[in-house]
This record gives sequence, C-alpha cells and structure tokens, in this order.
Amino acid sequence: MVLRSLTLGWLDLLRPRILTLVLTGMALTILLFVVLQAAVFWAVRRFVPGDLSLPWFGPLDVGAALSWGTLALFPLMGLFLMAPVAAGFAGLFAERVADAVEETHYPQRRGASLDFLDGLLESVAVVLAILGVAVLSLVLTPFLGPLAPVLLFGANGWLLGREFFQMAARRHLDEPQATALRQANGLRVTLMGILVAMALVVPVVNIAVPLLAAAAFTHLFHGVSGKSGQSSRHRPG
Repeated sequence: MVLRSLTLGWLDLLRPRILTLVLTGMALTILLFVVLQAAVFWAVRRFVPGDLSLPWFGPLDVGAALSWGTLALFPLMGLFLMAPVAAGFAGLFAERVADAVEETHYPQRRGASLDFLDGLLESVAVVLAILGVAVLSLVLTPFLGPLAPVLLFGANGWLLGREFFQMAARRHLDEPQATALRQANGLRVTLMGILVAMALVVPVVNIAVPLLAAAAFTHLFHGVSGKSGQSSRHRPG
C-alpha cells in the first residue's frame, strides 16, 4: 500500500492541475533563495566597509571580498534549508493537491477543506518538523557516526509521516479520530515518511517532494480508512 500510494502520488504530480502547483512552488522556493542570497550580499557589502592592507597584495576591499565570498553560502543554504522552505510553500498548496487527488481518484469520498487557520498550523508543523531534523542532523552527525542516517531518517520519517498523514486525515476526520487512525497504521505511516525523508535529501527533487507527500499521503489515508471503516465527513462528489 505504501509503494502504491507513492507511485500514484508521483503520477499525480504530472497531472496539469497539480503540475502547475509544483512548478509554482519550485519557482517561489528558488526565488526566495535568490532574494536571500542578494540580501546577504548587499548587507555584507553595506556594513563591512574598509580596506585591509596585505603584504605583497596591497590594499584589499574587505566588504567587496566578503560579499562575493557569500556566494558560497548559496549551495549550503540549499542543502539545509531547501526542504523546509519548499515544505512551507507546499503548505500553501497542500489542500489544493489533496482536493485534486480526491477529485480524480475518490470523487465519492472527497473531504472538506480545512479552514485557513487549521491549514496554516498544519503547514507550520511540517516546516518545523523538517527544519528541526535538519538542525539535529547537522549537530549530531559527528557523534552518531554510521548510526546517524538510520536514527535521523527514522526520526524524520516519523515526524513527516505524522504531520502529512494528519493533514490528509483532518480533511475527513476530527482530530482524535485522525490520530487514532494514524496510530493504528503507524508502521505504514512511518515507512512512507522515511521514504519521503530520503527523497528530501536529493537536490532539486526535494523542492517537489512536499507536494508529492501531500498527494501520496492522501492516497494512503483513503487506503487505510476504507479498510478500517472509519466514518468521514465527505462532501458530495
């Protein structure tokens, strides 16, 4: 069921309605990084003035040298911040992705969209989960050695599975029901979260992964809720 949900999620990303959201999210993510890089470049050049005289080289414009040196930050920022930033923008479109998936695959079982505040809180939770694990991985990797990938992907998978499944389930169920369904299917939810976490470390691809997760976890919810017989607040198809 996990691999089927992920496969359907990948295929859904190619549908025109969802592909437009994917491309918009990617464009916004890249634009934000360009703006951040430009802001750092300008700030260093603006607030680090003065010349430094070096033997054999003569005077050196420190501000200009450091500002150009900040360009090296761009790939570093992308490595650690691309996933949480992409997840933040994905949160803006997750409801529309889930709605498009349900309209295509489950027209008789479409859920009710979350209100703006609930959707915003779910999105913030996903961003914080991804950002927290990114920071944790940076801090603990030197100490964990070869166990680092196992522990960190496991933690990341649990967090991402929890948040994305809850996001999909809350379209249909109240919070306690959604939590109970997630806990009853904890292994599937965590396993798919781990696969999503692994995809998040692939450069460029990770920009689209949060929207993939929104689609795949929608499929997973329908798969497990259909078998569990959970009641749902469906709207007419």
